[in-house]
Amino acid sequence: MKKWLIPVIIIALIAFALYSWGKGFNNTAVNLNENVKESWGNVQTSYQRRNDLIGNLVNTVKGAADFEKSTLEAVIKARSEATKTTIDPTNITPEQLQQFNQAQGGLSSALSRLLVTVERYPELKANQNFLKLQDELTSTENTIQTARTRYNEAIKPYNIHVNEFPNSILAGILNFDEKPYFDAEAGADKPVNVDFSN
Repeated sequence: MKKWLIPVIIIALIAFALYSWGKGFNNTAVNLNENVKESWGNVQTSYQRRNDLIGNLVNTVKGAADFEKSTLEAVIKARSEATKTTIDPTNITPEQLQQFNQAQGGLSSALSRLLVTVERYPELKANQNFLKLQDELTSTENTIQTARTRYNEAIKPYNIHVNEFPNSILAGILNFDEKPYFDAEAGADKPVNVDFSN
């Protein structure tokens, strides 16, 4: 065997090993990233359903002529703000996710105030459309929580894959950045003060 052939074979084997590693890393990262995008789509779909239900709920409440206008306006404004905040699932940053969370939290807060205020309107509480929408909203909130949990579950294997060494080297080169998890909304660790005295 010629002496120059051994280094060529060694270089070819090293090149093939690097190619196989790079291809394996990239294909796995793409697959995991698609799972993250799908999970994020499910989160957005759940929030969209809530926004649609809130629109119907507001219209039902408007039918109660003496209902407090400021409460309705707060819900309508919060809903508008929540629908303005969009995120590109291929490039989710912690700041974008925090902004999205704040907008959705504002809507949740306004909606809670609306539902507490409804307690003072017996004819509205007895309205079948309102009761049905309230049940659907409760179900949708559970769906949102599930979608957020599944999103975090999809993020974990992706982040592990791109952060483990030596994958982290290729992740930087191929622009596979770590993705943020959904965290609890600010103040979620404090007990809720419910006041029915108003």
